[in-house]
Amino acid sequence: MLRVVYAGTPEFAVPALDAIAASPHALVAVYTQPDRPAGRGQALAQSPVKRRALELGLPVLQPPTLRAPDAAPTLAAFAPDVMVVAAYGLLLPQAVLDVPRHGCVNIHASLLPRWRGAAPIQRAILAGDAATGVCIMRMEAGLDTGPVYRAEPLAIGARESAGELHDRLAALGARLLVATLDELALGRASATPQPADGVTYAHKLDKREALLDWSRPARELDRAVRAYVPWPVAETRLDGEQLRVHAAEPRDAAGGGAGARPGTVLAVTADGIDVATGEGVLRLTRVQQAGRRAVSAREFANAGDRARALVGRVLGDPAP
Repeated sequence: MLRVVYAGTPEFAVPALDAIAASPHALVAVYTQPDRPAGRGQALAQSPVKRRALELGLPVLQPPTLRAPDAAPTLAAFAPDVMVVAAYGLLLPQAVLDVPRHGCVNIHASLLPRWRGAAPIQRAILAGDAATGVCIMRMEAGLDTGPVYRAEPLAIGARESAGELHDRLAALGARLLVATLDELALGRASATPQPADGVTYAHKLDKREALLDWSRPARELDRAVRAYVPWPVAETRLDGEQLRVHAAEPRDAAGGGAGARPGTVLAVTADGIDVATGEGVLRLTRVQQAGRRAVSAREFANAGDRARALVGRVLGDPAP
């Protein structure tokens, strides 16, 4: 049995926390990011990991940084055999990495060395990858450069959103993590260095990426829509106002909408709103106006006399 300190912040890190709590290993403390202002009222909100850790009755630490002089001694006081890190959001300096007897172990949502960095799930979808996976890695000072204990691939569904893929990867990561901890406890764990070839970086998402460029092919816009669910959510402009796109699908990718200006609404049907792109047609199936709830594109188009008014309009244009 290992003494485990856990470090994580968002929903992705909750399944692994629960898996360790249900295992024979002893969770002795949980690190998570400080509470942050959230929502319209900007009230301080606890991270998903903090909420779950408190429900489990675990001590919770929320240092703003791990570079402070007391960070390593504070961690050492828990006498951890291993520190598990999952989407924690703070850099671990070498002094902290050196504290646990078995070092620090990270759950990473890609098949390293592809998609090192902050947004591997979204970048895999944006790139059109057919598969991704999870690696359990021994952490080093470099960004996701450490050797890998376990790796398992996972196919990306043709219509899968980042949110859906996130949940499947989180569950896979929890399972692989506990298996790795079991092997560490038995002295049977071995880590394989990452190959030098095939390194790519999954840079952090920027909300500005969410604005759809209708000159791009429909298949690329479709990937963007799926990659940006649940955040930041793809968007365009209608009469200069925000129109968020929660779901879409490519249509006639080989030539539909040819000759039409990209962004032009070609048709409104029971199945959605067809929009011309740089190559093919993107059918919007779920949209949201600013300050409104998300609705089916059919419901949006049928509001008042909007269906007839939409055809021929150009999304992305400024207000007339």
